[in-house]
Formats: sequence, C-alpha cells, structure tokens
Amino acid sequence: MTTRPNIDRSWHVRLVVLVPYCWLVLFFLAPFLIVLKISLSQTAIAQPPYVPVLDPAGGWQGFRQFVAALSFENYAFIASDWLYLASYLKSLEVAAVSTVLLLLIGFPLAYGIARAPRRWQPALFMLVVLPFWTSFLIRIYAWVNILQRDGLLNHVLLALGVVGEPPAWLSTDTAVYIGIVYSYLPFMVLPIYATLEKMDEALIEAAADLGCPWWKAFWLVTLPLSLPGVVAGALLCFIPIVGEFVIPDLLGSSQTMMIGQTLWTEFFANKDWPVASAVAVVLLCLLVVPIVFYQQMQARNLEERR
Repeated sequence: MTTRPNIDRSWHVRLVVLVPYCWLVLFFLAPFLIVLKISLSQTAIAQPPYVPVLDPAGGWQGFRQFVAALSFENYAFIASDWLYLASYLKSLEVAAVSTVLLLLIGFPLAYGIARAPRRWQPALFMLVVLPFWTSFLIRIYAWVNILQRDGLLNHVLLALGVVGEPPAWLSTDTAVYIGIVYSYLPFMVLPIYATLEKMDEALIEAAADLGCPWWKAFWLVTLPLSLPGVVAGALLCFIPIVGEFVIPDLLGSSQTMMIGQTLWTEFFANKDWPVASAVAVVLLCLLVVPIVFYQQMQARNLEERR
C-alpha cells in the first residue's frame, strides 16, 4: 500500500530536478552548439550569411558533405590577427583592474553595512540596491552627461579649485572604469555583505580578549571568513565585465576596444557571422576557467559545512 505513493514522490523529485536541466539544454547548450557550428563555417553572400547549411533532405551523404565542409579557419584567422588578440587582452585588463577597484570600494561598504546597527542595515542595503530600479542604459547615459567637458563633474572640480581648466573625461579609460565600477558595485557589495552578516561577532571579541589588536583580528579572523563572499563577488563582476559592450561603447574610445565591441562590429557591421561566432566561442572558453574555479570553491565550502 505504501509503494505507490513512494513511486509517485520519486517521479515528482525527478521531474523537479529535470526542469533546470531542460532549461540549460534549451537555452544554453543548444544556442552554444549553433554558435559553434557557425564558427566552423565560411562567410557567404547568402541567407543565412554562411556555408555550409545542413539539408535534412540530403540524407547521410549530405550530412557527410556538411561535416567535411566545416573547418577551423576562423580560429586560425583570429589567432593570426592582432586586432582580436588586443581586444581579448584589453577586455581582461579592464575586467581585472575594475574588479580590484570594485573590491577596494565594495569591501569597506559591505563591512560597514554588516557592522551597522540592525535598524540601519535595511536602509543601507536599500541604498546599494536602489540603482537597479533604474534602467541600466539610462544610468550610463547619465554618466555621459556628467563626464562631458562642460558636465557636472568639471563644474564641481572648477568650483572647488581642483583644476584650472575642464579636463577631458569622455572617451578615456578613466570614464570606462568609472562607468563599470558604478554599474557593478552592487554585485560586489551584496555577496560580501551576505558573508560578513553571518559571521559570529563573538570571534572578534574572543580575539580582542586574547590581546589581538583590531587590525590583526581583521586580518586573521574577518578577512579569511569573508573570502567566499569576496571570491563570489569578484567572479560575479569579472565574468560579465570581460564581455561588456555598452559601457566602453558609450564612455570609451577606439583605444578601449573590448571584445564585446569587436563582436558587435563583426556581426552587424562586417556581417561576418563565422568569425564573430569564433570570437564568441573563444571568449566563452576563457570564461570557463573562473566559472569552474568558482564551482570548485562552492563545492569545497559545502563539504566544510557538513
């Protein structure tokens, strides 16, 4: 009598587990395979703008011809052209520097929120999340106005006497870093805050009772316990920044050509879908490394908690 309910419950559990896998297959694996196939194709003035195209009516012979026509020429072209290598290196540089800046700004903010009185924490937390309530594109266009030569920033600097004449902010690396740090700061603050908020303050008190100065207690107790949040925040920022397009396109210049802009140019300006797809596949392979590292770190943390 009890076998039937157990079988039904087992099927329910399997169905719940199967749903996210189906989602990943439909919206991640399938699109990736399509992009991978296009990256192995050749550019053509046709619709779609690449060859070969698989024709199911061709049968097995048609499938063999289709596979034989695929090649890695686009990857060889990317490796031989300095433009793409420079775009990858620039993207990694901008992402690394931005992540460090975000950590230097975000950690004190998260620490301050976590150590603030309980009644203040919801308001401080809301101030961090508040920018998400406004359109991302509108916020970046606002920075375009602020960083103009006759914009708000230069007006303030001139009024304070910091500069004698308005400097140029737009179309520089500085403007790109300002836009990225502003846009991604919540992604750094929230994971660190979540980790620090769970930390037992009795550990700091015990270290102080043992004669440990505050800076040493922070270095030996607080910082190691906050590392999961720091790593999570760093990866949450670094990975999307590498492929960022809007911020460098609106605030940067041709000297700040990141891989997202190169992808857009190949797809929409040059109409070279195979090369653009190869660029996207290589970018994904570069980002797999920090993603795997993050997953291993999460698995290690779960095992330690058990």
